[in-house]
Amino acid sequence: MNIFVSGLNYSLTSEELNALFSQYGAVTSAKVVTDRETGRSRGFGFVEMAGDEEGRNAVSALDQTEVKGRKINVKEAEDRPQRSNDRPRGNFGGGRDGGFKPRFNRDSRF
Repeated sequence: MNIFVSGLNYSLTSEELNALFSQYGAVTSAKVVTDRETGRSRGFGFVEMAGDEEGRNAVSALDQTEVKGRKINVKEAEDRPQRSNDRPRGNFGGGRDGGFKPRFNRDSRF
């Protein structure tokens, strides 16, 4: 079972998150999500537990509890929506016309 945890104290590590959930069963993985540029915690993470029943017990026991001075939110993680590859990401152009859009019509006169 994949579990989403938010409201984490920014100093909480993945190892501490693992230890918190391992009280309720076998933890397959525990990861505090960090910012790509700074490496600092973003205040949420994911825990994967081996069994669904263990996961549900952990969710009900830990939701709205205080950990390191902050109240955490714990729920079953939702599936991530599929990303569509039919459009470019960011502002890099692309598409059928290569992203270039002339400001004026070629035939226009100044």
